[in-house]
Amino acid sequence: MLIRARLLMLVLAPLPSLVAAQAPAPVAKAFRADATDKARNLIAAAEEMPAGDYGFKPTPAQMSFAQVVVHLAQGNDFLCGAIGGVKAPARTTVADTASKEALVARLRETFTFCDNALASLDDSKLGEEVPFFGGRMMTRAAVMTITTGDWADHYSQSAIYLRLKGHLPPTAKKP
Repeated sequence: MLIRARLLMLVLAPLPSLVAAQAPAPVAKAFRADATDKARNLIAAAEEMPAGDYGFKPTPAQMSFAQVVVHLAQGNDFLCGAIGGVKAPARTTVADTASKEALVARLRETFTFCDNALASLDDSKLGEEVPFFGGRMMTRAAVMTITTGDWADHYSQSAIYLRLKGHLPPTAKKP
């Protein structure tokens, strides 16, 4: 009986690690889903704002709508590159004075880069240190959390700008 119990333990002992190795990466999967959702909303907000209102800012101290779009595009390249462990492609500068079409195209382009950079992301390297702004190093998980918060913050900002100009933000529209 004791021999059978030990034999059973030997056979079953590796199962938890085998299951863990085959389990999907729930954090990376959730992050990618959130990135897709935020990209859709932020691009839709950029499309919703009329071209003539891209220079709008509620107060002199705030960024204009165009500056928010440029900021997001630059941040996407840096943050998604750091999270995915890949270098963003070299891009020509798109100024906040560029056309709405150019700004929306750049935002789309950087979210496409995010999709590609995050495609192979898994949970096994969430504790690794990656570059962050100011030359600091942070864990990949921390940068992922900051990025999600940044996208939410800028969507909220964009939604307020849209409402102040008399437009409904994408998430306020009925499907």
